[in-house]
Amino acid sequence: MADPGSGQPHLLLPPGLLELGALLGASQESLRDVEQIAQKKGIKKLLPLEPEVLSIFVPPFISKEDSSTASANCTNLNKTRRRSFRKKRDKLRIENWKSPQEVQKVLDVEDVSIPNGVDLNALPQLCFPGGLCVTPEPKEDRVHFLVLTDICGNRTYGVVAQYYKPVQDEHCFYNGKTHWEFSGQIMHAVSYFVPFAICLISRYPYYNAFRDCLSCLLAQLKFCKDFDVVDERIKDFAAKLSLIPSPPPGPLHLVFNMKPLQVVFPSRADPDSPIIDLDLHLPLLCFKPEKVLQIITCILTEQRIVFFSSDWALLTLIAECFMLYLHPIQWQHTFVPILSGQMLDFVMAPTSFLMGCHLDHFEEVSKEADGLILINIDNGNITYSKSLDDDDDDDDIDIPDIPLQAAQTFIQRVESLQLHYDLELSHLMPSTDLSGVQARRRAWQQKQNSEMQQITLQLIVNIFREVKNHLNYEHRVFNSEEFLKTRAPQDQPFYKKVLETYIFHSFLKARLNRRMDAFAQMELSTESEEDRMNVMLISPRRPTIEKIASRKFSSQHIANRRMVMSMPNLQDIKIPELPPRNSSLRKLETVNSYKGSNTVPKLTSKSVYTFKIPEIHFPLVSQCVHSYYEDFINFLSKDINCPTSDNSVLLARYLYLRGLINLMQGKLLRALSDFQSLYKTDISIFPADLVNRMVASMSSSERSQADRQPELKRLISEITEKPREATKIDDHVKNFELPKKHMHLDDFVKRIQESGIVKDIKIIHQLFEALTVGHQKQIDPETFRDFYNYWKETETEAQEVNLPPEVIEHLDKNECVYKLSSSVKTNLGVGKIAMTQKRLFLLTEGRPGYVEISTFRNIEEVKSTTVAFLVLRIPTLKIKTISKKEVFEANLKTECDLWHLMVKEMWAGKKMADDYKDPQYIQQALTNVLLMDAVVGALQSSNAIYAASKLSYFDKMKTEMPVSVPKTTSETLKHKINPSLGETSPQAIDILLYTPGHLDPAEKIEDAHPKLWCALSEGKMIVFDASSWTIHQQSFKVGTAKLNCMLMAEQNQVWIGSQDSIIYIINIHSMSCNKQLTDHRSSVMDLIIEDGNEESGSSEVYSCSLDGVVIVWNVSTLKVNRRFCLPCQNLTSIKFHNGHLWCCTGYSIMVVTNGFLRQELKIDELFKETYVSFLCFQLVPEKDQVWAACAGCRDIYVWNIKDFSRPPHKIQLQDCSEISCMIKVKNQIWVGSKGLSQGKCKGKIYVIDAEKKTVEKELVAHADMVKALCSAEDRYVLSGSGKEEGKIAIWKVE
Repeated sequence: MADPGSGQPHLLLPPGLLELGALLGASQESLRDVEQIAQKKGIKKLLPLEPEVLSIFVPPFISKEDSSTASANCTNLNKTRRRSFRKKRDKLRIENWKSPQEVQKVLDVEDVSIPNGVDLNALPQLCFPGGLCVTPEPKEDRVHFLVLTDICGNRTYGVVAQYYKPVQDEHCFYNGKTHWEFSGQIMHAVSYFVPFAICLISRYPYYNAFRDCLSCLLAQLKFCKDFDVVDERIKDFAAKLSLIPSPPPGPLHLVFNMKPLQVVFPSRADPDSPIIDLDLHLPLLCFKPEKVLQIITCILTEQRIVFFSSDWALLTLIAECFMLYLHPIQWQHTFVPILSGQMLDFVMAPTSFLMGCHLDHFEEVSKEADGLILINIDNGNITYSKSLDDDDDDDDIDIPDIPLQAAQTFIQRVESLQLHYDLELSHLMPSTDLSGVQARRRAWQQKQNSEMQQITLQLIVNIFREVKNHLNYEHRVFNSEEFLKTRAPQDQPFYKKVLETYIFHSFLKARLNRRMDAFAQMELSTESEEDRMNVMLISPRRPTIEKIASRKFSSQHIANRRMVMSMPNLQDIKIPELPPRNSSLRKLETVNSYKGSNTVPKLTSKSVYTFKIPEIHFPLVSQCVHSYYEDFINFLSKDINCPTSDNSVLLARYLYLRGLINLMQGKLLRALSDFQSLYKTDISIFPADLVNRMVASMSSSERSQADRQPELKRLISEITEKPREATKIDDHVKNFELPKKHMHLDDFVKRIQESGIVKDIKIIHQLFEALTVGHQKQIDPETFRDFYNYWKETETEAQEVNLPPEVIEHLDKNECVYKLSSSVKTNLGVGKIAMTQKRLFLLTEGRPGYVEISTFRNIEEVKSTTVAFLVLRIPTLKIKTISKKEVFEANLKTECDLWHLMVKEMWAGKKMADDYKDPQYIQQALTNVLLMDAVVGALQSSNAIYAASKLSYFDKMKTEMPVSVPKTTSETLKHKINPSLGETSPQAIDILLYTPGHLDPAEKIEDAHPKLWCALSEGKMIVFDASSWTIHQQSFKVGTAKLNCMLMAEQNQVWIGSQDSIIYIINIHSMSCNKQLTDHRSSVMDLIIEDGNEESGSSEVYSCSLDGVVIVWNVSTLKVNRRFCLPCQNLTSIKFHNGHLWCCTGYSIMVVTNGFLRQELKIDELFKETYVSFLCFQLVPEKDQVWAACAGCRDIYVWNIKDFSRPPHKIQLQDCSEISCMIKVKNQIWVGSKGLSQGKCKGKIYVIDAEKKTVEKELVAHADMVKALCSAEDRYVLSGSGKEEGKIAIWKVE
């Protein structure tokens, strides 16, 4: 710890549960006056007394005689020394504390430091919000709750217990007798009773827990004889609470024996979730579900809200429930759930607020303040203050309804709740075990709270789910105008108000930052299959035939929806299914498969654990505190070292708590070691800020001790280097606006991306060329506006297409109508030509009907010509199909040239999609076609068709640069997917990993599917569902460096080695990275697993880093079993075979056993005159062979494992210029490379027969180098390409 005077910053310890305790009541002088008045007869009622702070109790609590001993451990931990303070009744009068400066003077004298946010001037009023009233009869003890906010917006929470004592002497006590024990004579002598209040202030909202604690304390205070004893009891009580640490986020709750109650302090669910220690169903007992929704609307629209109740406790509890209902959305304004009678002028504030008043003030507030939402908790009514009820006032506030569909789902789920605990007990015998009764009630309440959280979170998700469709993440733009157009007419008033609020602005920031909070997690878990497919496709959205059909059976839709989507990600075609797979690859069917956005999430009960805090012994001298901390650490260490403790989540919580207690004892290095262990158990609860402060406060001797421990040295190095690397997060949000100035190419790209029309930079460049044909290479605001408006008008028209059932039955359910011609004459009749992503058909007029023209796959020829009509030549489109002799003709007149361009582009796009097994091509062709249409509509000039032809990408490729797909490639290639969809440009694929499916009843169905893990640049990961090749998990970050290797270590773990020297461990089910292995000091290059045997049990993972270090990990415990270092500086890959570790070190391949070199194959024996290194290698043990490729070479070399002295067999790869990767599949070696095909440089795969050592297949895989290969159960091989293409190909293994 920092030595005094050393110049090291002091370390402020994390607070315990209690920040401050206080005893409040009337002054001694006031009580004497009451006693004198009480002796006079005929006085019916006494005036309220002025409440004061009588005593304050602030941690740490160590007796004076022991403070010198304690200071050795504690003085350097805290900047200030603090102890309890009691008001000197004969010297100081609290009523004379008129200003904060005066308060501070008193506190300085008494050596007390008051926590921020606690105003001692206001505290008495809040503890006696109805006034301190002397009563002729004793009243029941009661409790209420406070929320205090400092000037920075930080909240602290108070729990206040009031109890009554009789007025007879200056101490208000009768030799330990409680008020119900008084004899008749004494009761006759007692005329009045006076209230006292005990207030607990904490940083944590432990409402129920502190209420239980105070009930235990009051039971003791009833028997106290004088004021000094009361003070001592409260001080001891406050000391207990101040020594209890706050539980870390997760499933571990702390339990403390307060005698007679076992008090539970629940933890928050995760670091971003709030602590919930109240009954979330309370508002449903006070309000009907419709009223609850109205109150939520008032909060979301940031009204000026005042709650009223005759019960002070309900004011805070109900207000806090509504705050929790909105999570993760947060109220940004003033929040004062209790106003005393002296604070009523607060409701005159002009800005948004949420406050609470006693019901007695209802009339006064409603008359004096205008424009308030008045909510009566007692009768469940919502009214408005006077100006709102005046029909002649134009400024009336109109509170809109919550969107209908979200509201209906909420009401339906709420009505299914069992809200009455008594019904749970109806079949049970009464229990005589108090702790058992408590535990049963607590378990019921936890279940209720979980259900309420799910219901309210689903409400928020259903309200704001489609916001993401109108966001541009690259430029942080929200297109509010287009979003509003997609809302139902009756829902628009709600959204118009909400979109203008600070609450919504903060919500947008979180979405644009891609925060994986509770909203994002539920949004993902309740995503429909169609939404999952939408992410895979890039063409602009249109309603599918399935949706059009559903409209006809939904009367609500007719008056309800005008869907106008502007973001270019949607489902348009059905991805071709792969051949039948075995059980590990097939898609598992479920009865409750997601059908839409309002899917009810399955509520899974999470296990909750408890840890019992040891007893705290008194008197509270440092020896007792030390004993308490030692007991605490011993209990934790016992659980940590328990042989059956394999729950890493629980283990992390024990380590976190032990780290805190070690820190409280001044054992800094032990605390750091415990916190460092969180990297291997659950890094999500790593206390980064606290560890930063710990490192900054270390003395030179502590620093040198830490440097001798490699793990602590690494941790300190990370802590000290991170602040320099930290960059400020871009937190701005823009609303989309049309440009007002001329745009050059770069600005035009940005504007188009912001508009949500298209993201791909190459396509936008083509659009720029089209819009600037015949002009300077810049676009004026008018042209952009015309183009944008025409695009949106076309969207609207397509959304409003209404097809009759006779037509719908001929189309696939996922088809969309993208373009309709005007009514034209054709050889099949008069009607409108309709274009979907799959076909052209005629929508006949008169009696609506369907006549198919052709699918794009069956088109043989497309011509634009003219036919004679009298003296005129009418432009006509002719389409010849493979299956029909008759040529389709349509007199399209002025539309003919545009339709000619569009049909040819779709035809060419479909051909390429079929040839390359890549559905994205048809999506790109659709985008090009719609952009052509918008260009022609915007330009309205003679060269508009020529301009549109600049977007004819696939047709040009087909006519100008025809490239045929080799037959072998076409037969072997099954499908292609694009992990870079949604990005502005393709990204290279660094690694691929296939993980088979596992059917576990405890898992979600989609978690049991096989998955494909894809690592892109800078630590970005995307996970595909390998049963449908749809995106299972949108991109998430694993560090910020390049990822080098991946491995499935267990059914629920994927290990990822990174260039930043860290091994990240991903939980397959939660898709979260909560564990890191930080033992390597250089880039982690490879990971392999050795399955456990009967003796060892657990499997082992070998990891290697570039500096030659190999570490062997126990998969279950994540402990290092062995570690050794090879004499090299370029270790790139490892394999395990027959008890030996094979290591590729660049200039040699080493065979190592238990860290000792047994055999070595040196590359200089092969290339004696050139500078070459090994790139990769594969073992073929059944043939006693090692296959290797060298960097910059085009050949494969095969050695005999038993005799490296023999010359290797050389396999030449024709037209190969560079090898990049290699894997073994069955009896084949697949080699990824870059080489020539039809005169062009392509990514190629060579499939070599391992037995014959001959090339069986030469596959033209990608437009760029093949960078990654992986096998899917030896039946498929997946290849990933470089950044020029950025796609994944799926190949069949024969």
